[in-house]
Amino acid sequence: MLRFMPVGDSMTIGSAGEHTWRYRLWQHLRDTYDGPFTFVGPREELYDKSADAPTSYAYADPAFPRRHLAGWGEGWLHMAPLIGEAVRAHRADVLLISLGLIDLGFYTNAEQTAENVRAFVTGAREANPRLRMVLLPVIPNIRTEADASFADQVDLFNVLLAKTATDLDEPRSPLLLASPPESYDIHADTYDGTHPNASGEHRIAGAFAGAMWEAWGVGQMYAAGTS
Repeated sequence: MLRFMPVGDSMTIGSAGEHTWRYRLWQHLRDTYDGPFTFVGPREELYDKSADAPTSYAYADPAFPRRHLAGWGEGWLHMAPLIGEAVRAHRADVLLISLGLIDLGFYTNAEQTAENVRAFVTGAREANPRLRMVLLPVIPNIRTEADASFADQVDLFNVLLAKTATDLDEPRSPLLLASPPESYDIHADTYDGTHPNASGEHRIAGAFAGAMWEAWGVGQMYAAGTS
């Protein structure tokens, strides 16, 4: 049983009424991966905007393994102290990580965020020395169009993330940098300039799926959908 743990911020936890990219990726792996697998993690909820809290279970389709380690407003800074126990308790084999936008927007600069990536990787490997990790670069959001300094920080962090992935990659615990979601358009693939709509969910799922297929032979290339 291959155990995937999605790790992320608001784009990964999703909000009430959404499918989430986690669901889209599960559908893809269900149809293409030749072996048993599941999603694991200490959390299951969606974010409820009316309650301003992660208290919803109202998935558009709840019939999939919904476990994750994701939180609205959480980034590398928040996940680094949690990841070791989460990996250990839930016996994760592969981490699917989409973090960084919230860090750069509110908490840390690009260099500090990259240091938190290193702390995260260290903690995760202490829990499972053979853990595999897929890192998604930060997807620029609508703020990057209006705030040049923020856009520069996003660009710099993605450069540092690529360097970190190269520096920390090792054969027994590979660290794989995914390509940015193909043709991602914040005006067409999000509902508010940041959070993915259905097409955005498919594109993010496709980025993770493509990276795992090309590097590790897991599943196949993603067949894009829009519903």
